[in-house]
Amino acid sequence: MSNINSKKILLQILLVLFCVLIVTGTSFAGEENPPVLITSIGQSPDGRMINILAPRLEVSAAFEQLASPEIVKNFKIVIAVVGGSSKGLGAAGIDKDEELARAKALIEEVKAQEIPFLVMHVGGEARRGALSDAFLDEVVPYADHLIIVESGNPDDYFTKMSQEYKIPLESVEKIADTGELFKAFVKEHLE
Repeated sequence: MSNINSKKILLQILLVLFCVLIVTGTSFAGEENPPVLITSIGQSPDGRMINILAPRLEVSAAFEQLASPEIVKNFKIVIAVVGGSSKGLGAAGIDKDEELARAKALIEEVKAQEIPFLVMHVGGEARRGALSDAFLDEVVPYADHLIIVESGNPDDYFTKMSQEYKIPLESVEKIADTGELFKAFVKEHLE
């Protein structure tokens, strides 16, 4: 076999191995599992937005749209980004009751493992209403900290919940402004 053919075959094998590593999520750097889990409660795209912010803020996080209680023990911090979306629920193949049950089971495990629990509501007023509020009512009372976009609090829902359950509340004008608060929470709870 010629030297050129050997190099082509070797290159093809390396390319296939590289693709397998990417698909399986294997890291070349041998990184540990990230310490932060970000999940959506209500299946709005808001959780993905926070996930996009994480690497920009140098926060090592895993995003699991439908995180199950079984994986909670693998993380040091859990962040639930809450916002109801009937379209998102449909795309995930679940209904409101199934998502509420998942949220409840997830929270039970977070509390059993004594993991810091940050709840974020970043969709503003557009992510309020009966569907979102059902998820918020289930999740917010168990938060260790709340970060919200202030337009989502026109009725003082978060202010009242914060006072009733003695949860620290931080409010910002837009989603991008949540980044430094999110980073500060993570830093404080990883030290």
